[in-house]
Amino acid sequence: MDVLIRPIQPTDDAPLARVIRETLAEFDADGDGFAGRDAEMQSLSRAYTRPRHAYFVAQRDDAVLGGVGVAPLAGGDADTAELRKMYLTADARGAGLGRRLLFRAIETARALGFRRIYLETLTDMRAARHLYEQAGFRHLARPMGNTGHHGCNSWLLLELDSPRKRD
Repeated sequence: MDVLIRPIQPTDDAPLARVIRETLAEFDADGDGFAGRDAEMQSLSRAYTRPRHAYFVAQRDDAVLGGVGVAPLAGGDADTAELRKMYLTADARGAGLGRRLLFRAIETARALGFRRIYLETLTDMRAARHLYEQAGFRHLARPMGNTGHHGCNSWLLLELDSPRKRD
């Protein structure tokens, strides 16, 4: 799959919102307390122009396949980033693209000076959780920060100082 991973642009806002909302709907996670209801969904590209924020888009030809973001964890300490809105279209999953996006986000978080990355997901998102575990994320007993994603039931953390697994 010949896919370009690049920084987000304003023209990506609508297609990314569609990918995010469709993916969340697949897992019955499209209501209150999930990422699809975040205020930044109105203009993802603008939300990631702030300091220590970055979002990357996966694109094949003219089609947006998904993306991933990193930003300071709301309500967290200055050393903790949140992995945000990592979603792919159903047909783009299972070919290693998620891994590419994840490691791009991890390297970006390091470059932005973060020491750890936190994420929230669902136990039903088994393939995503497996990917995070392979990358070295460990499960937490409870959420961190103040993301507003009270619908999520699985929380993970990666210490960036520790060695990574890259299979």
